[in-house]
Amino acid sequence: MAWTRRYEESEPQRVNKWLGQSGVCSRREAEGFIARGLVSIDGETVTDTGRKILPGQTLTLADGGGPAALSVVLHKPMGIVSAQPETGQTPAVRLLTKAALVGESPTIPDRDTRLAPLGRLDMDSRGLLLLSEDGVLAKAIIGPESDLEKEYLVRVTGKITPEKIARLCHGLSMDGRQLKPAEVSVVEGQQLRFILKEGRNRQIRRMCELVGLHVMDLVRIRIGSLRLGDLAEGRWRLLSDDERAALIAGPPG
Repeated sequence: MAWTRRYEESEPQRVNKWLGQSGVCSRREAEGFIARGLVSIDGETVTDTGRKILPGQTLTLADGGGPAALSVVLHKPMGIVSAQPETGQTPAVRLLTKAALVGESPTIPDRDTRLAPLGRLDMDSRGLLLLSEDGVLAKAIIGPESDLEKEYLVRVTGKITPEKIARLCHGLSMDGRQLKPAEVSVVEGQQLRFILKEGRNRQIRRMCELVGLHVMDLVRIRIGSLRLGDLAEGRWRLLSDDERAALIAGPPG
């Protein structure tokens, strides 16, 4: 389906830059679509990669110009590494088999498919893992300006106190730097809910250690608007166009 949108900004802007900011594709991909004659403004095909769109004009990206990058949602089990395995370790991409697929996919990844984790889960953790070759999506989720929440359910040992919860929410430093404020609450018993807007190496485990708690189980259940839902452990599915658009749009407000 063609992508069409009216340009509402007050100043002219290069077409490739606007398409990139809109989350449709990267700037380089936009230049390729222009070269293939897939981009038009008010019905006129754009031929110049430096062309600017003016306020009030309508741009159309024809069929065949949508994002072709593969993005998959995986429920990663424990014992699987997100990427770059050491000897004897199994990378998450090896789980993306036809037998483990939920729904349909035009492509089944193989050993040559390069899918990067957009927010890693360490080998001892499980849950929602997004793997993608989509640069625009990667910037939205793990780029320096990303403000997307990541939500985790964490089972711990040790005494949970209001003081420890307060420290987890605000007041901890790691590697000499202050952590961003977090939302941490008790779900029930020894299970905590963490909502973070950053993802330092083994952050939740290290945060818990700083207040005298030890993580026994950690599962990520949400990245921004994307939820793990009822996807079974070890299974995967394609990220939908609507889910991609929502992640790129970022948090509401």
